[in-house]
Amino acid sequence: MINTLLALCGVFYGVLCVFSIVTGLMYASGRRKLNPLELSDRFMSRFTDEEKLKRFTVKMGWVTFFVGIVQGMTSFAVFRRHSPALYALAMGFTVFSIASVAWKLKGKFNAFPLLKCIAYAAILVILLLEGARAQFFG
Repeated sequence: MINTLLALCGVFYGVLCVFSIVTGLMYASGRRKLNPLELSDRFMSRFTDEEKLKRFTVKMGWVTFFVGIVQGMTSFAVFRRHSPALYALAMGFTVFSIASVAWKLKGKFNAFPLLKCIAYAAILVILLLEGARAQFFG
C-alpha cells in the first residue's frame, strides 16, 4: 500500500515538474499573465503599474521554472527513496512547498492553493510514514 502511495507522490511531483517548467517559461517569455489565484489580493494590489507587473511576472516565471526543476528532482527522489540524501530532499521540498503555499495565501482562501496545500500535506504524511517504516523495519 505504501509503495503505491509513494508512486503516486512521485507521479504528482513529476506532473508538477512539467507544469511548472512550461508555465515558468510562458511567464518568463511574456506569453502568459501572472495567475492572480496564486497570490494574495493584498500582494497583487502592489502592482498598479502594468510595466512593473510584467517585470515581476518574468521574474516569477524564472522562479517557477527553477521550482519545476526541483520538483523533478523531488519526483526522482521519491522514486529512489533508498538514498538518505534524496529522501531528505523530498521531505525538505515538501515542507518548503507547504510553507510557500501558506505564505502566498495570506488569508485568501480559494480552491486551487488550498488543494495544493492539502496534497503537499498528504505527501508529507506518506513520506513520514515511509521514513518511519524504513527506520524501524528496514
